[in-house]
Amino acid sequence: MRTYRYFIAALLVATAVAQAGAQNSVTPYSRLGYGILGENATGAQRQMGGVGYATQDGRQVNTMNPASYSQTDSLTFLWNMGIDLTNVWSKENGKSGYSFGGGLDYITGAFRIAKGLGGSFGVMPFSSVGYSFGNDINNGSESRIGEGSISELYLGAGWEPVKHLSIGANFSYMFGTIDNYTYIYSTSTSLYDRVMEVRDWNLHLGAQYRYDLNRRDHVVVGVTYSPKKSLHGHTWGTYRDAVNDSKLDTVGYTSLKGKYELPNTFGVGVSYTHGNKLMGELNFTYQDWSKAKYTPLEGFESPNFKFDNRWKVAAGVQYVPNYRGSYLKRTAYRLGAFYNHDYQNVGGNNVRDYGVSAGFGFPALGSKTVINLGVEWRHRYSSPTTLIKEDYLNVTLSVTFNEMWFWKSKIR
Repeated sequence: MRTYRYFIAALLVATAVAQAGAQNSVTPYSRLGYGILGENATGAQRQMGGVGYATQDGRQVNTMNPASYSQTDSLTFLWNMGIDLTNVWSKENGKSGYSFGGGLDYITGAFRIAKGLGGSFGVMPFSSVGYSFGNDINNGSESRIGEGSISELYLGAGWEPVKHLSIGANFSYMFGTIDNYTYIYSTSTSLYDRVMEVRDWNLHLGAQYRYDLNRRDHVVVGVTYSPKKSLHGHTWGTYRDAVNDSKLDTVGYTSLKGKYELPNTFGVGVSYTHGNKLMGELNFTYQDWSKAKYTPLEGFESPNFKFDNRWKVAAGVQYVPNYRGSYLKRTAYRLGAFYNHDYQNVGGNNVRDYGVSAGFGFPALGSKTVINLGVEWRHRYSSPTTLIKEDYLNVTLSVTFNEMWFWKSKIR
């Protein structure tokens, strides 16, 4: 009974966190489409470039591939919470800028249900919007501000029906609101606001197969798939003339269904593990965004925006000198890198970014809890014409609590 009470309490906490919403984007590029997309990666995975499709680790929660839940340790309940702090240096037309942002990134949990069967739940970011910039116009000025996010509250399971083969699925509830404000200061002061409100369901499928080379070395191949779907919710625009104190007018109120879609998403990865010391992984992600519908709200969105197919390559490595050695030998050392051809295209220019990451997994004294501290450098730009160049320095902090909830002590 205690286990079920913990589960219900944890789910309520995750819901509360989701209601608060995290806003980690601090870039004008987040104004386009649904904003900057999340990766479903935990802090430890981001330290390795954002890999996870072929990761099997009973001591970490891996939401990138739900098939991995089948390998959750039988005696523990895993918690994983992460925060993200971001510094951005930008340059446009010779002008430089600086911004800072961040917040709670995610909260997840994983537990063993039965032999070869594990479950997970939590809240992960699907996308986020956050920016503030302005420019001069004829006889006045213009300011643009964006905020909001779309989150996924998920419940998943992973099962190993036969030895070495695991399958899994995440069922998630997508929700969130995105606001894009435009203030125009001229002979009159006007406020425009484009709002998107999402309330929908989503599905993520995954499979993993492990091949043992010998007793200490094995290779895992992982695949994931999320089907194309039409979004549910509403979008609309509002207008107000602040000088004349006019009432707020709502225009273009429309349903998202049939007009706004998410694409097919494919992921494949391969990992190599040597005992408890070394693990390396290579991932590839593909999304056919060019086939997904997105109907700009007339008068509130740029007509020059469209979707491009998105693909990403990521690689990472983790090294632990000795799980039973001294403190520094039990510490995990991680490195990673990635290149991302994003889904956003404005004026014929595709948005892209690449970066490198590094971090440590520090074991907490007297427990199996791990504190993951990492840094990530990322460069975002557009091509072939460079509109805005951005350099990011992200600091990620996450904690994986490994509690012995299912251990039954004996009275002697």
